[in-house]
This record gives sequence, C-alpha cells and structure tokens, in this order.
Amino acid sequence: MSGLRDSLDLIRMVRPEAGTAALDHEIQAERANSLSAAERRVIKALAELKSGADRLAEAREAVWAYFVQRELIGFRRHTDVILDLGIPPEVLNGLGAMPGKGR
Repeated sequence: MSGLRDSLDLIRMVRPEAGTAALDHEIQAERANSLSAAERRVIKALAELKSGADRLAEAREAVWAYFVQRELIGFRRHTDVILDLGIPPEVLNGLGAMPGKGR
C-alpha cells in the first residue's frame, strides 16, 4: 500500500486534482469488483438451490448481500437482476421483496 500512497502523494504535488481522480478510480474499481463477487455468489447459491440442495437460507443471504451491494452504489431497483438471474419467488419472499414492487 505504501507504493500506491507514495505515488498518490507525488501526483498530488504535481496535479492535486489527479490524486483525487486516481483515488476515485480505485474506489470505483473496488465497488465493481465487490458487486461482481456478490453476483457470482448469487449465481452459485441459486445453482445449488436448483440442484435440489437444501440451500434456501444460503440463497437468501447471497441475494440479500447482493442487493445491499447494489444499493450502496446507487442501484435501488432490482427488478432487472431478479429477472436476469432468475431469482425465484421463494428466495425473494424470505427477503420481503417481490418482483414489480420497486425492487
């Protein structure tokens, strides 16, 4: 981390706004990585659930975490991802979310 910090300090001395831009870029990249990881967990949990494994609680937890990640970066509506990922009603019902109700 020291190398990144040193680089950012040098950038700020030359062009202060560039240091902020670099930090903003890093934050956006981390958000994207986190959201992608949460989506992969949902896909895996749903696949296990569909295979007949008793994984409803795990699927609900993965979907809940994914929705939280989406909301943290500003995505308030989940209808499209519910449809795209094929999140079944039994998973959503455990969250209190229903497709078409603003989620």
